Amino acid sequence: MTPNSLSEAIRTRFRALCSTSRFTQFAGVGFVGAAVDNLVLILLVELTVLGPLSAKVISWELSIVVIFLINEWWTFADYGAMTPRAFGTRFVRSNAVRFGGFLVTMLVLAVLVEWFDVWYVAANIIGTGIGFFVNYTCESLYTWKVHRD
Repeated sequence: MTPNSLSEAIRTRFRALCSTSRFTQFAGVGFVGAAVDNLVLILLVELTVLGPLSAKVISWELSIVVIFLINEWWTFADYGAMTPRAFGTRFVRSNAVRFGGFLVTMLVLAVLVEWFDVWYVAANIIGTGIGFFVNYTCESLYTWKVHRD
């Protein structure tokens, strides 16, 4: 790849990420997902024998399903084929991308709760916020490939 084509590829991807409307939609969907995540986390911790870390695994996956479906049908509705296979591929990619964010959130949650005695919900919100921009970048470029438009 020549330097011009590499720089053009970077510029194309950067321009795709700078869509204000898509970023705003993604943030709104993320807010809904964070609400689902925190609500389920609280319910599981307060109403079951699960601790914050075990409950987080369940709350995370449920929120990922909600986030994926809303992003699929709203934020990124114009990207990708709507066949069952393409839908399934995007769902697997989305889970893979967000697994990295999940690991960051779990690390932040564990450190803040165990070492600094931070309330588990606050620690979860902080961890979620840290992963937001990475998730936006990876979901846009890898899951829905918006730079190919």
